[in-house]
Amino acid sequence: MEPGSIQSFFALAIGFSLAGALATGYQAATRRPASFRLLQRGPHPSTLAAVPFLVFAAPYIIVRNAIRGGRLESHRLRAVMAITIVAGFWSLMSGTVAMMVLAALGVVPM
Repeated sequence: MEPGSIQSFFALAIGFSLAGALATGYQAATRRPASFRLLQRGPHPSTLAAVPFLVFAAPYIIVRNAIRGGRLESHRLRAVMAITIVAGFWSLMSGTVAMMVLAALGVVPM
């Protein structure tokens, strides 16, 4: 495998792991699952603070909602593929940002 492919795989894995850790940590702290409804509270500082949290936790929330929705109603294959692609791409991008932050801190060589 090429180094770029390996780096992309690690970015994908780190992005989804970070999303899962953030969503699970939020659920442990508040005793309710993280959702995009955090943005519907109106113009409050907590809504503003929810934006960066949701940027990194979104892949986990998207996949969790897809699994829940699949149990309640039958999703078509195309819908599941689209959901997977969106969550995967989002995870790849957030993982890339996380790796860049770790590289800037000197934790991970880039």
